[in-house]
Amino acid sequence: MSSSYNKDDISLAQWALVEEIRAGQWKTLDFPRVAREDFGLNGIEFVNTLFEVPTEGYLKKLKQNAADHRVAMVLIMVDDEGDGCSHKREERKQFEINHRKWIDIAHYLGCHAVRTNCRGPQNVDKQQALEWAAETYNMLLEYAKPANISIVIENHGGVSNDPDWMVSLMKKINNPGLGTYPDWRDPSSEFDNYTFLQKTLPYAKGMSYRNQPSEELTAKMIKLSHDSGYRGWYGIESKGRGEVNKGIALLRKYLLNH
Repeated sequence: MSSSYNKDDISLAQWALVEEIRAGQWKTLDFPRVAREDFGLNGIEFVNTLFEVPTEGYLKKLKQNAADHRVAMVLIMVDDEGDGCSHKREERKQFEINHRKWIDIAHYLGCHAVRTNCRGPQNVDKQQALEWAAETYNMLLEYAKPANISIVIENHGGVSNDPDWMVSLMKKINNPGLGTYPDWRDPSSEFDNYTFLQKTLPYAKGMSYRNQPSEELTAKMIKLSHDSGYRGWYGIESKGRGEVNKGIALLRKYLLNH
């Protein structure tokens, strides 16, 4: 199983509490304290657009806060830095350039991965999309390798929602530094989250955990992950404190007591 963490544990995805941050209730520097004191969690997963000013002094303070609260900094979710499957070569190159600073920051903080988006143009030819994405991610992986930072793709629409396409990309690039980051969002007529998880699990380097419409489905997805050999962080991205606490309870019930 491809994971830099050899046991199961629960982390808090910053996006779960984004409304609190936007309301000014706390800042990214407070994130380690919130995870530890409010939820009793051992890990945190950042969102790049919520970093106020990532200078060295700021990052040093963040690192110290995480150490003080004994919280592992797991990964950085990177948004608003381009699409890994752009149809324009200059945009694919710019995507790689834009992500360099977040790879550097992830390395400085001790994170293991950077999460990216790879959607492609609407109604793109899947084979063409493979070529474009392979070019982009090969460039990015080359930059990330010396820092020992993994690059993961979350299913955030477009081609990344197609599990067979994602598996084809993983096989085409065939680099241990690349992986999937399955988003457990609610199943719908357009998206079967159980099948997506099942097919992309061999390449998973993290989980974007969300509570399912039923406890039964939540338990089924947790069991699938564990039985498939995944060992690593489950980053709770369920929205709001009530849902986060519910997720913690469900994960502890079906995973940590497995």
